[in-house]
Amino acid sequence: MTPTLVRCGWVANAGPLDQAYHDREWGVPVHDDARLFEMITLEGAQAGLSWSTILAKRQGYRDAFHDFDPERVARMGARDVTRLLKNPGIVRHRGKIESTIANAQGVLAVQDDFGSLDAYIWSFVNGASLQNGVRSYREIPAETEHSRRLSKDLKKRGFRFVGPTTMYAFMQAAGLVNDHEVSCFRHGAV
Repeated sequence: MTPTLVRCGWVANAGPLDQAYHDREWGVPVHDDARLFEMITLEGAQAGLSWSTILAKRQGYRDAFHDFDPERVARMGARDVTRLLKNPGIVRHRGKIESTIANAQGVLAVQDDFGSLDAYIWSFVNGASLQNGVRSYREIPAETEHSRRLSKDLKKRGFRFVGPTTMYAFMQAAGLVNDHEVSCFRHGAV
């Protein structure tokens, strides 16, 4: 008999797509600029929606936004926005689509200023994942001082859909914080 894996409470009764995301990706430190840009985009797209919805559309986002190549996305214009508003593979919300293009331009500016989006993002946690020792997902705050500082600085740089709650979810997803419950089989791994 195979032992049952103990997962974080937020995903224990979720579907297979969410469980696979939790088991393989959530909380794993990310240092690739395109992947960080993707994660900022997807967290912003999730605002008001379920994470399951966004996971189901992730490949659609990758296709629509050139695998999150910030140079290519930054060149997208009004015609692209109009086309994407008809694309069922993504969330068809003008503000969220336009924010992805604006955020790509922000990524390029950050790369010019800091050398990489990775160096910039990880500077908010001094280059190391914050280990929170969470016993229950119910203990996890919606935002923290770190996410408020990141959000404020990103907004100052022209990024959109990057509020402090969205940025805390991003920090969790990208491994800047480890909010796996201590009983979760992934806690020690990340």
